[in-house]
Amino acid sequence: MSKTKDRIRESQLRYRHELGQNFLYDEALLARLAEAAGVTREEDVLEIGPGVGSLTRHLCSRARRVLSIELDERLVPLLQAYMTGQDNFSLVQGDVMKLNLPEVTRDLKAPFHVVANIPYYITTPLIQLLLTAGLPLKSMALMVQREVAEKLLAGPGQEGWGPLAVRCRYFTEPRLALDVPAACFTPPPKVDSAFVVMPFRAEPAVHPADEADFFRVVGAAFSLRRKTLVNALMATLRLPREAAAALVTGAGLDLRVRGEQLSLSEFAAVSDAWTAYRKEQET
Repeated sequence: MSKTKDRIRESQLRYRHELGQNFLYDEALLARLAEAAGVTREEDVLEIGPGVGSLTRHLCSRARRVLSIELDERLVPLLQAYMTGQDNFSLVQGDVMKLNLPEVTRDLKAPFHVVANIPYYITTPLIQLLLTAGLPLKSMALMVQREVAEKLLAGPGQEGWGPLAVRCRYFTEPRLALDVPAACFTPPPKVDSAFVVMPFRAEPAVHPADEADFFRVVGAAFSLRRKTLVNALMATLRLPREAAAALVTGAGLDLRVRGEQLSLSEFAAVSDAWTAYRKEQET
C-alpha cells in the first residue's frame, strides 16, 4: 500500500466527493509531475489543492519555497504532520476563489509558479482567475480532465477552440506534459486526466489596440459559434449588418468566416477594427 493510502487509512479520512477529492498515490508519477512543472531551487511555488501533501513534498524538494492553499480544513493537521521538517513549506486554509491572492502571495519571490490538482468543477473559473488576477506568474501546471486539456490545447478550427483556449494562448504557451489515467488516483475519478503546463509568455502573443475589446470580440465570436462572424458580431455587439461586415472585411476576412476559425492575429485584426469603429461612434 502506498504512503498516501496508508496515511488516509490511518487518519480515517472520508473523501468529500462534493470537493472532487481524488488523491494521487503513485510516487514515481508524483516525481514526474514535479519535474514537468519546471520548478527550480531558485523559484517559489503557489500550490492549489495540496490534498494530503503527496505532490507537495516533491515540490518542496525542488523549489525555494512552496505556499499551499487547501480548502478542506480536515486536511490541515494531516498536511502539517506530513510536512514536518520541510522548512520551505507554508499553508493557508481557505477557498482560492475567494482569497485575496495578491495579498496571500505577497511574500513569494516573483515570478512564481502555480501548481494545482484541483476539483474539476472549478478548473475554468480558476484558470480565468489566475490569468486576470495580476499575479507575477512564470507558469501554471494544472491537473485537468483530459477533455479540458484538449480544449486548452486546441487551435483555430478545432472543436475545443473557444474563449478559454484563446485566453490561454494569448498569455501562455500551453503544452501537454503527461496523460494521467484515472487508476492513478484514489478514489479513481470517472474520467482520465492530463497534466498541462502553461509557461507565461514574456508578452502577449498578439498586441491588440485595446485588450478589453480583443476579449469582447473573442466572446462575441464564440457566442454563436455555428453562425458567421458577421452575425455573431451583430447579435453581441449590437451592430448594424453593414458595420459588422465592414469589421470583418476590414480585417481581411471572408464574410462567410465563422468565429471558431479565427487565429489570434485575426481576432486582433477584427478587434482593432472594432476599437476604431467604437471610438469613432463615441466622438
